This record gives sequence, C-alpha cells and structure tokens, in this order.
Amino acid sequence: MTGLLRTRAVGRALPRLDGPLKVTGQAPYAYEQPVDHPAYLHPVQAVIARGRVQSVDTGAAEALDGVVAVITHLNAPRLADDSDREYRVLQSDEVAHYGQIIGGVVADTPQIARQAAGMVGVCYDIRPHDVELRADRSDLYAPEALNAGYPTDTERGDVEAALFSAAVTIDHTYGTPMEHNNPMEPHTTVAVWDADSGRMTLYDSNQGAYPIRTTLAPVFGIEPDRLRVVSPYVGGAFGCKGYPKAHHVLVGLAAWMVPGRPVKLALTRQQMFDLVGYRTPTIQRVRLGADSDGRLVAIAHDVVEQTARLKEFAEQTATPTRTMYAAPHRRTTHRLAALDVAVPTWMRAPGVTPGMFAGEVAMDEMAIACGLDPIEFRLRNEPRVDPDTGLPYSSRNLAACLRSGARRFGWSERAPIPRARREDGWLVGIGVAASTYPGHVLPGSVAVIHFGADRCYRVRIAAADIGTGTWTALTQIAADALDCPTDDIRLEIGDTDLPVATVEGGSTGISCWGSAIVAAARAFRAEHGTEPAPGARARAEMPTNRDLDRFAMHAYGAQFAQVRVDADTGEIRVSRLLGVFAVGRIVNPLTARSQLVGGMTMGLSMALFERSVVDPRFGNVVNRDFAEYHVATNADVEDVEATWIDECDPHYNPMGAKGIGEIGIVGTAAAIVNAVHHATGIRVRQLPVTPDKLLP
Repeated sequence: MTGLLRTRAVGRALPRLDGPLKVTGQAPYAYEQPVDHPAYLHPVQAVIARGRVQSVDTGAAEALDGVVAVITHLNAPRLADDSDREYRVLQSDEVAHYGQIIGGVVADTPQIARQAAGMVGVCYDIRPHDVELRADRSDLYAPEALNAGYPTDTERGDVEAALFSAAVTIDHTYGTPMEHNNPMEPHTTVAVWDADSGRMTLYDSNQGAYPIRTTLAPVFGIEPDRLRVVSPYVGGAFGCKGYPKAHHVLVGLAAWMVPGRPVKLALTRQQMFDLVGYRTPTIQRVRLGADSDGRLVAIAHDVVEQTARLKEFAEQTATPTRTMYAAPHRRTTHRLAALDVAVPTWMRAPGVTPGMFAGEVAMDEMAIACGLDPIEFRLRNEPRVDPDTGLPYSSRNLAACLRSGARRFGWSERAPIPRARREDGWLVGIGVAASTYPGHVLPGSVAVIHFGADRCYRVRIAAADIGTGTWTALTQIAADALDCPTDDIRLEIGDTDLPVATVEGGSTGISCWGSAIVAAARAFRAEHGTEPAPGARARAEMPTNRDLDRFAMHAYGAQFAQVRVDADTGEIRVSRLLGVFAVGRIVNPLTARSQLVGGMTMGLSMALFERSVVDPRFGNVVNRDFAEYHVATNADVEDVEATWIDECDPHYNPMGAKGIGEIGIVGTAAAIVNAVHHATGIRVRQLPVTPDKLLP
C-alpha cells in the first residue's frame, strides 16, 4: 500500500453537503427528473406461482381513454440477449414465480395506467409449484460458488472426531426468515428513447450507474456508450438496487413501444415484495466443541437456504464463521433449495447478517455451557491469524471493542444468571454479540480532476450516494488529497457520462472511489504542481493494492443490548443499544454515526419484527405492505449509541478507513436475542423474537 493520505478535512464532522438540496426539494430523485410529455407505466403481474400464460385479453384496457399501449409477450419487442432468465421479460409465456411481470400498460397518467393494468384479462395453464424451504428436502444441492465468489464449503481437520471428544458441546439449529429491503424510495426508472440517434437514457434509482449500464446494454442490444444512466440522488437501497431487476427491462421495452415519449415507472410498495429481491430465509445448524478451559476445538456451521428456480443466488451465510474465532477443526457448508419463487438479492451485509446471528447466539449458549462470561469466552477464542487463510490481520481490534463496550455499558453489573432482575413487572436483561464485515475491494474505479477558471477543482467519478453521505465524504477525501479547502471542491457523481465507478455495495464505495480520487489528486499535483493553470487535468484509476494478498482485512464491532420483557404479556422493549466499532479511520463522524446507528436500528427491526410470510398455497408474500410487514419505528427505538475506537488501517486504502455501511446491522439481532435470554431464561433461535415465543 502506498502512503497514507495526510488528513485535514478527513475526520471533520462536516454537515452533509447535499442536505440543503434535499430538505428544500431541489435534489432530483429519479422520478422527479424533468422530462417532456411523459407517459406512465404500470406492470401487469402473474397471480400464479408456476405455469404459462394461456391467453391475454387486452381489449378493455386498450379501450380506456388515456391508454397509450398495452404490452404483453405477444407484442413486446425482442431482446438482443435474454440468456439471463431474470431479464427475459415478456419474451415468452412462462411464469416462474408469483408476481412476475407478464405485461404492462402505458398511459397518460399513472392512475389510468394502474386502472387499465387491472383490466387486462389473463388465463393461465397452472402447474404445481413448490415454495417451502425445509432442511430435510431430498433435492438440496451445493452451488458451485457463493455470492461474492466465496467457496461453497470449507473444512479443516477432523470436525466430527473433535466434536465427539470435546469436553463441552452444543448442537442447535437457528433460523432467519425471508426479509425484504424496503428502502424509503421505491425502485423507480424513467426511460427516454431517442429513435433517431439510437440512444437511451435511464434516470434510475440504483447503487451504481455503470453496473446498471453494463448489464442492460447487451440485453437491449445497445452499445454501452449509447445507454446513459443518471442517478445522482437515491433514497435508500440496502442492496436491492445493486444491479438491474426485471422492471428495468420492462420500462425499456415500453420506451421502445412509445417512441418520442419518456416513460416513467415507480413500483408500488406491494410490487417491491414481488420484483426486487429479498434476503433468503436460512436454516442453520451450528455445532461447537470446547475443551475444559473453554477454548474451541471444533466449529461446524451448516446452512440450508433457498434460491429461485429461475436464477441461482447463493448467499454466503456461513462465511463469517470461517474467520471469526480460533479452532483447529472447522467446517462450513451451504446447500440450496431451488423453489418457484422470485430471485433473492443482496440485503445489508448479505450472508454475514444471518450467519453472525446464528454464530453469535451459539457463542452465547456455549459460554453458558462452559461456565464462562460471554465476553471472556469470546476473548479466550481470539485467533492470532485468520483461521480461514492463515494470513495475519491488517488490523483486528475486536477485543478492544468488547472491552470498551463492556466498560461503557456497565457489563460488570450484569447478573450472572438469567431472570434475576425484575423492575415493575418487566424482566430486564443485557446481552452482547460480536460483529465483523470483510474488507472487500472492487477494482476499476476511475477519477478525473479538472481545474477550472473559477479556481475550483472538479472531481468527477460515477459514484453513488444512496443516503450514506458519499457527496460529503468524497469531497473531504478530495480536499485532503489536493491539500485545499473543501469549498474548492466541486464533486460530480451518479452519471455514466462521468468516469467509471464500481457499485455501492459490500461496504466498498468510499474505499474504492476514495482510492481513485487520491490517485488522481496525486497525479494532478505531480503534473501540475500547487499552482495549476485553468484547464489543468489529471486522470487515474484506483491502484492495485498488493497488501490484499498479504493480509486478512475485516472490520469489527461489539454490540450490547438491554431489553425489558413484560412478564405477563411477553412484550419486548429494547431500552439500550450500544455499538463499539473498529472500522479504521473515520472519514466523517456525522455520516459515520448515522450509518452505524442506522445499521443497528435495522438489526433491532430484524430481531423483533421483520418477516415476510409466504402462503404455500399460492406462492405469494401475504404481508406485502407496512401495515403488516413490520419495521422498527420511532416508538421502538429508544437509546441507540454508536462509537468507535481510534484505529487506522494503513494496508486497506490511502485513507486508512474501512467500510461502515453494513457492520452496524451484523451483531445487533444476536445481542438482542442474547439479552432476551438473560432477561427471561428462554432461548429463541428463530427470528423474529415475538411475544408468543416467550409465553408458556
């Protein structure tokens, strides 16, 4: 790794530079981009889980005043590349899951489009479907690789023999349900097709303009430079906007069908439960074995999860178990059930979040079985090198997080046995869990810096800001790299007319984009000095980091939770949450704290509320709105505090920073479940923790 960035702006609590535009309504989100004479698109969706469209009656819809076009598989334009079945929209009569797009209506208003979509008559040839995930299925299989390229299974030593001879063992099964991302801004795309030039523009809500273009251009048969994707402001994503979905293809087809008119599509909240992915449900068997001193000798983590028959997505659920704690004998496996469901997708800390829930609840159970304090048990099993790769860690300050959090939270006052504290009819308990997230790196981001006549530096890179603070953090990094005030930086992001940038995913954004900006700034200064002439320019790609092959790189944290459980009703309240993190140098304390608190709040929601319920008779998610899919609200979130230890990782990137967007959620659900056990003596192993699980 080349030299660390000298920081002056980095580390300052600079308020969000995009804040005033957002609160005054001047920041255009995808649906608000100004276009002339738009038409509006509403999907027609399948109401069966598997089969074929036998016939379609569009007459009533086409007769409705204001309808511009009705699209079905019978009249839709042919795609240039439909090899990816997820994007094979309206190319055949096949139905692969409930809610699949089988048509669309384009109209002069969104209301007319929605009404007409409901008037399209469809007859089906219904086939038997299967949407139930079970661990005892005979058709489970091992995928070739997991999401992010991880190997499916790993094994070191003789796990079964070590478990058999261990002084203390546990063997439990943990479960997490299907969950849906549900960002505040729904998935939205505005497609503008210029038939004369053969160019298409997509104003889109996404996590990366270039990944959207790279995927969709061959599908549409358009040269990449003729497909522009614009997304400077995005109202949340949590992973489900990381790559194109079927609705992107639908709106492109609609734009072709009505040349000369931009086509707007904003999915409804209900449609998002069908069309944009979800976190796969998991069934996880965790077995731990320890010696008489409480040191782990064996770890086995076997995962069963679902994918779609339409297209495989294999979540990397057991991967954190491979690196988290020391044990000479260890095994992880993943098995998939291919079902008649929509395709799963990324959801904040994919794989790591459900996997660490199971692993950290199991660690709590094992600590009790060994007669050890849960923090002491974790410290006793700290690895000296990465158990998965054998590499040294670039930095690993989990122990410091645990010790600092214990002091701040008052862990020493914790009762040694469950159900020992009762206050005014509430059972009170506290719990802890560790968290980790890998230091992913995605190569390829490029930054260009241009010095203007106004004496300001235009920093151009097609990065994404999904509400995380990218506008502000990259400005700070650029200011330090150029050794100038932040007021002299003019950042441009979110557009494929800018230099290429990788996706905002895997907590990689600031690291990859920031590294490219630092490289461009150093090239600029080397070529033009500190007194550049107007028009001076430099370009650089994110450099290769050779330390990636020499060190294991991860962020760490420790979450502490205090809960109150009503002894009569089982109602659960999380009265305190504390997260202490080791995430390298903090670029901006304001935006960092926002991300960490947001992640912990989402973990609270996962622990107590979130569960998508599928009706096996029809294959549909039945609780498909915020009235029935419960997420944490202000009333559920009491005292949440996020802090960090002083750390700089010189091996990861020039800023010394690690990703923070996802680690906040990772250990939170486990900490809450462990606190519920401490309060009640009842161990819940299936999320969410609802009152019925705590009552006799």
